[in-house]
Amino acid sequence: MSGTLTVALLQAMPHGADVSVNAVKGEALCREAARLGAGVALFPEMWSVGYTPCPADPAGRHAWQALAVGRDSAFVGRFRALASDLGIAIAVTCLESWPGAPRNSVFLVDRHGEIVLAYAKVHTCDFSMEAAVTPGEEFAVAALDTAGGPVQVGAMICYDREFPESARVLMLQGAEIILTPNACDLDDGRVGQFRARAFENMAGVAMANYPSPQNNGRSCAFDAVSFRTPNGGPRDTLVVEAGPEEGVFLATFDLDAIRQYRATETRGNAYRKPRAYGLLADPAVHPPFVRRDARR
Repeated sequence: MSGTLTVALLQAMPHGADVSVNAVKGEALCREAARLGAGVALFPEMWSVGYTPCPADPAGRHAWQALAVGRDSAFVGRFRALASDLGIAIAVTCLESWPGAPRNSVFLVDRHGEIVLAYAKVHTCDFSMEAAVTPGEEFAVAALDTAGGPVQVGAMICYDREFPESARVLMLQGAEIILTPNACDLDDGRVGQFRARAFENMAGVAMANYPSPQNNGRSCAFDAVSFRTPNGGPRDTLVVEAGPEEGVFLATFDLDAIRQYRATETRGNAYRKPRAYGLLADPAVHPPFVRRDARR
């Protein structure tokens, strides 16, 4: 197991909520990612419907939820076939059909066309249109087969990255790379926060966002290796940061360097004190953080 892994950040404008047209454009984006030498193509959040708002009225909400697609749908199947044809992995995002209400999901398809990871957003934005979706229940990591051997890959979606527990749980499950579909404006605070997730967990992180005018772009990736080794000083971990425009942006991670760093550095699990963290799992919410629309 050695070499590098290149993630293509697909920072592109969708065609509204048109699932079929978004599938066609998504295929073109993946083909460009493969042409550029990427091993993984990463879409922004809920690409199938372009993260279009869910209407507030009952009829509009029902129509929006009816756009959901399942893992056995033609939409997902198209990207499974494409991944096999191109020989790259594809992290395709969608409004996923689900009993009761759909989910905000990402399917990681490997280069053989198999779904190796299915993740639904845990931290749904219940204060917004995502009150119309079902939250996911857990985080997961999968071994992604690549030309250089298996890579442990996890996923979190947009608002998940604002809770340090998301990336921490993925690290504890062995994630070396964390893929993050996104759909919001990325200010310096959020980009810095994402950098911190890589620093805290010694994991490479890659995020694909929508360009302007839907959001503001700034798709970005940060490396896991925060200090030069051996016995070196701090280093800038920025791998790539896009501007506001559409494009396919490449983030290449040195897997050998990441693994060497994780085997010798002090962050990670060795020095944690879980016995002191009980409050983190307490579901109680106290003022000033009580919100009537929050789902526990």
